[in-house]
Amino acid sequence: MNCFAQSDKGTVRKENQDRAACAHIRRKGCTIAVVCDGMGGAAGGKLASDLAASTFLADFRREMQAGIAVEPAMRHACDAANRAVYDRACADPDLHGMGTTIVAACVRHGRLTVLHVGDSRAYLACLRRMQQLTTDHSLVQELVASGQVLPEQAHRHPRRNVITRAVGVGPKVEPDCRTLPFPLGARLLLCTDGLSNTLSDVQMHDFCRSSRDAKQICSRLIAAALARGARDNVTALVLFR
Repeated sequence: MNCFAQSDKGTVRKENQDRAACAHIRRKGCTIAVVCDGMGGAAGGKLASDLAASTFLADFRREMQAGIAVEPAMRHACDAANRAVYDRACADPDLHGMGTTIVAACVRHGRLTVLHVGDSRAYLACLRRMQQLTTDHSLVQELVASGQVLPEQAHRHPRRNVITRAVGVGPKVEPDCRTLPFPLGARLLLCTDGLSNTLSDVQMHDFCRSSRDAKQICSRLIAAALARGARDNVTALVLFR
């Protein structure tokens, strides 16, 4: 399994509050990947994303080793990440309100399971098209769904960064989770909104199909976002068989 992640603070931000990680659980024949985009100020955002990603991976590994199926294991890991961030915020007044998005994917036996909270996204780059696998938990997405904003206007909307669900801002959170086939040759892209708000689906698809090297694909995606003036932290994780 080819997996690589790259992140940059972007052209405006002083700190990178994104976190990406990938792990292979060889005894269970699976690969797990996670991307988080922290929020909550200079102190909280980076801590929230670091804590959520590390907790998610550790808990998922324990669940899989205990024989739990993939989707319940991912949901349990998301609950654990949410509790870790929320409890830390409750223990320190300076961290009140911190939280993070999460998008995670597990590949096992030719199947792909994707979980997410917030507006970090998962895409499947097939031969001819880019398929968005996640639906943002965001104010703008709700406006699009209700017909108040056109899809092509969403990335320019002044409140595009307002999310309606996040890990760690409350004692519980409800992730969306789905399982689908992972076609041989398809490329999975997990990314924060710093990438998806800067590059079009067509551009991301073309970069994902431009190489057989996951590291090279990530480098090209990040470089293209920076060249277009990415104003947020920008993170890309690419995974394929």
